[in-house]
Order: sequence, then C-alpha cells, then structure tokens
Amino acid sequence: MKKWITGIPLILATGWLVLISFSWVNGQPPIPFQFSPEDYFHYTAKYEGTRFTDGRPMVSKDILERMKLVTIEEAWAVLHKYGYNSQFDQGWVMTHENPVLVGRAVTCSFLPYRPDIAGIIAEDGKNRDFTGRDKHWVMDGLIEDDVLVVDLFGKKVGAGFVGDNLANLIYEKTGTGLIVDGGCRDLAGVLELSDFYVFNRNWHPTTSSAYDKSMVMGMNLPIRIGEAVVVPGDVVLGLREGVIFIPAHLALEVVETSEIVRLKDEFGFQRLREGVYTGGQIDTKWTDSIRNDFIKWIEEKKINLSDFQEKSIQEF
Repeated sequence: MKKWITGIPLILATGWLVLISFSWVNGQPPIPFQFSPEDYFHYTAKYEGTRFTDGRPMVSKDILERMKLVTIEEAWAVLHKYGYNSQFDQGWVMTHENPVLVGRAVTCSFLPYRPDIAGIIAEDGKNRDFTGRDKHWVMDGLIEDDVLVVDLFGKKVGAGFVGDNLANLIYEKTGTGLIVDGGCRDLAGVLELSDFYVFNRNWHPTTSSAYDKSMVMGMNLPIRIGEAVVVPGDVVLGLREGVIFIPAHLALEVVETSEIVRLKDEFGFQRLREGVYTGGQIDTKWTDSIRNDFIKWIEEKKINLSDFQEKSIQEF
C-alpha cells in the first residue's frame, strides 16, 4: 500500500521553496525527489495527449518534427498570448552556429554539495541498485527525442557536467542534445558529434573537485533555467537566439501557428513580386479581399488546414 507524504518543503537548485508531494514505493522514498505519475497528471492537467508510463507528457514525433521549422518569435507569440512569459532564456554558449535542438524535456537539478544530504542520497541510490554517480541516474532513463535540461545553478568551474564520454552516451540514447545551466568539458571530443547540440554556460577543463562538488537534488521536477521555467515534458526549442520551453499542451498550436504564418509570408512575398498589392497592404491588417485571395491561393495549392488555422486566417 502506498504511503503519502505531502507538504514537505524542499529547496531545489532553482532557489525556490516549493511544496511537493511524493510517494513511497515499497516503503522507500523516490531517489532523489521527483514527480510521481499522479503529480504529472496534476501539474500538467492541461495536456490531454499521450503520456509515458511515468505520466510525463509525450508530445508526438510528428509535432516534434514540425517544431524544427518554428522560430523563437513564433513560439513566443503563442506562449505570450496565454501568459507564459517566463519560458525563454538567452546568453548561451553553443556548439553550433545555427543549432536546431528539439525534443521533450527531461529535467535534473543540482545544489552545492552538502555531506549529510549527499550521503543519504547516495545510500538510497545504492539501495535502489542505481549505478554510477548521481548525475548518471537521470541519464539511464533517457530515450529517443528526450532533451536533458540541467539546472547546475550557473556553476562554471568545477562543474564538468559532461565530457565527451557522457556526451556520446546521451547522444546515443536521445539523438538530440543537452542544455546545462553550468559548465561542461572536453569540447573537442563533444564537437566530434556533428549533430549533438549543446547549450551551456561555458567549457572548462576541471571536473567536480573535492572542495567544490555539487549533488543532484531532483529529477523530473519543474526547474528554473536562467529566466525560464521548465516542466518535464515541455517541448524544447533551441535556436541561435536561445532556448524556449513550450508547455506540452501548447505545442500543437505553436506548430500550427508557425505553419500558417509561413504560408501567409509565402503568399505575401509572391503577391508583392507580382505587383498585386503594395507593401503597406500586405504589412498591415488585411482587407477582406486580400484575405479571400489568400484563402483561394491556399485552396489552389490543395493545402489542408486545421480548424484552428482556418480561424487564425481571420486575424490577419
């Protein structure tokens, strides 16, 4: 029988004081603190799609592929419309000049090392047959299209969250990339993975030292990355400007909005080249005649629109 402990204050690496419920399975606490399936359903209730067995939202492969053509501005416009104003962070060091990182967020948070807590976490992990160091635990559960998002509290020296060995491990499991609010090492080796996109704060040769260590304090919990809030299952979109974290329930609207905007731009550019409309006509709210011309243009191209996209045309 499950036993529940609720209202336990935990100070996460985000620096927030939060109240989180977690379940004890077979008399043991989860290692470390993490969402239960019930927590996922509770805190991501707006998402009505498919979920993983642990409850994490599973945005479809189709939406992830379509997301690769979305711009930061297009995603931001949708999120801002619904009041999600803390989903973007910038100022990253990136392994690629023009990265396109897309996937489902898996989160991990760290705190500066504290021997008593770290000892308990290590012992509990041993009792659960977890292998390796604590940072390896979240990596073991990664699957295709996951993006590991790590709150390492901006730690730049003595961090070394991954080097080339762990980068290869993560890439083999996910095929995507990595976001670390902190440092990594072995840049030369990581760059050999030509389509493994890393966003971090710096590259430094040090590893975690005896005097400057950190410890994992949460896996698959909401975390803070710079100025952004990340919930497990969010869709990660990392581009040259920075990284935006899209709540799972808004992912479809983001891609559909982007698609209709691209069609609008294609139509506008074509009509401008043809001399049908002036720049002022195209770059302001459209008249009914331009809007009807756009609808006819779409029909001629035999493009099927969703109900949402058809409704969105009326806003142009």
